[in-house]
Amino acid sequence: MDKKIFDKYITEFLDQNSKLNLISKNDEKFLWEKHIYDSLSLSKFFEKFNIDPNGKSLLDIGTGGGFPSIPLAIAYPEMDVTALDSIRKKINAITEIKRNLELTNLNPVCERAENLKGGNFDFVTSRAVAAMKILIPYAIPLMKPDGYFIAYKSLRAEEELKEADYIIKKYNAQIKDIIEYDLPLAENHTRNLIIISKK
Repeated sequence: MDKKIFDKYITEFLDQNSKLNLISKNDEKFLWEKHIYDSLSLSKFFEKFNIDPNGKSLLDIGTGGGFPSIPLAIAYPEMDVTALDSIRKKINAITEIKRNLELTNLNPVCERAENLKGGNFDFVTSRAVAAMKILIPYAIPLMKPDGYFIAYKSLRAEEELKEADYIIKKYNAQIKDIIEYDLPLAENHTRNLIIISKK
C-alpha cells in the first residue's frame, strides 16, 4: 500500500474537515486508527472469503465523510467504488478529494439508497449509518445475486442481528459470518464486520 497517497489523503481530508466538520475535531488525532484503519478492515473479509476485489464493484451506503469508500478506493485501485450519500456538501467534499488524489475508480453520488435501481454491486458496505433492520432493505436489493452486504458494526452486532431477524428472512438473506477485530488504540475498541448474502 502506497503510504504517500495516504499521507496526501489525510492532508486533503483534514482540509475538508476544517470547512465541513465531517468528523469531530477530537477524532482528528485518531483519523488513521478510528476511521482509515477501520475502513481498510474490509481486507479481513476479502482474505477470509478468498475474494480478489480487482474488477469488482462496491457501493458504500451513507458514506458521510468518505468512510469506508475513499480508503478502499485508494487501497484497491482496480475496484470500482461508488460513494453514496444524500447530503450534497459531503459528496462535494468527496468529489474534491477524488479530484486532488486522481482516484479514477471512485464515483461520488448524491442520492438516497432507496432511489437507486438494480442489483448491480458485488459488495455493499455501510459504516455507522443505521441499525441492521433499517439497512438490510436498502442493501440487499442493490447486490448482485452472489454479492455480499458488509456492515461495519460495534459490539452491539449480535443484538442488532436479533432485532433484524425477521427482515433478514423477509429478504431471503443469510448471515454468512461475523468477523471481529480491534482498532489499534490504547483503550479497547472491538469492531465487527457482519457479512450477509442472499440465499
